[in-house]
Amino acid sequence: MSEDAILSLNSLVIGYDQPLVKPITLDVHEGEIIAILGPSGIGKTTLIRTIAGLVRPLGGDFDLRVKRSGGLGYIPQRLGLVRHATVAHNVSLGARLSVGWSRTMFKDRKERTFEAIRTLGIEEKASEPVRRLSGGQQRRVATARTLAQRPRLMLADEFLGELDQTNVDIVLSAVHELVEEGTAVIMVEHHEDNAKDFATRIWLIKDNHLHDYSLEEWLDIDESSWREQHLGEEE
Repeated sequence: MSEDAILSLNSLVIGYDQPLVKPITLDVHEGEIIAILGPSGIGKTTLIRTIAGLVRPLGGDFDLRVKRSGGLGYIPQRLGLVRHATVAHNVSLGARLSVGWSRTMFKDRKERTFEAIRTLGIEEKASEPVRRLSGGQQRRVATARTLAQRPRLMLADEFLGELDQTNVDIVLSAVHELVEEGTAVIMVEHHEDNAKDFATRIWLIKDNHLHDYSLEEWLDIDESSWREQHLGEEE
C-alpha cells in the first residue's frame, strides 16, 4: 500500500453470492486514468460499484483517501440524473457537493455550474428538463455534473456509450481538465480504442483475474490477436 495513493485495494474480493475476481491488491494515484476492460458480466461494474460503496466486498477491504461527500464522483450506467429537473439543476447537484458554506456559496455554486455546462457545450439546454434530451446529451449532463463537483476520484461506468466521436472528444476534453488538477479516473470501457486514446493504465478482467497494465505494456500486445487473447467473445 502506497502512502500517497488516493485509493488502495487490499486483497479486495468483489461479487455478490460468489467471488467474481480473485483478490485484488492495487493502488491508484492522483492524475491516473484507468480503463477497465473485459467481457460482459465479468465484474467490471461490480468493481466500480464496490469502490463507490454501493456493494459490500466479499473479502478484503479498500482505503479511500478522499471525502465520500464531494471527493468521490460517480457516473453510473443509467447516469443517475433527475429526469424531471432541468439540466442546470442536475449540474448544480455536483457543485453543491463540493462548494461548502460561505458568504459567496450560492454565487460560487452558480458559477461552477454554468462553467461546467459551457465546457460540455450544452448552454442552450440549461433550462430544458433532462427527460427531453437525447441519450448522448444526457451523458454530457452527467459529465458536467461531475465536472462541477471536481472530485479527487471519478468513477464512470460506460459513460462514453451512445456518443458519436465528436461528443466523445468533447467529454474526454472536459474530463482531462479534472485530471490536470489531479483527479484520478477509473472507468469501465467496452471500446478498446477509447481506452488506448484516453487511459494511462489498463485493468483487464479475464478468467477471474484482474491484470494491471501500463498503457505502454498494453500497446505492446499484438493487436491482431487482442480480442481473442484478452477479451474473448462478448457475452
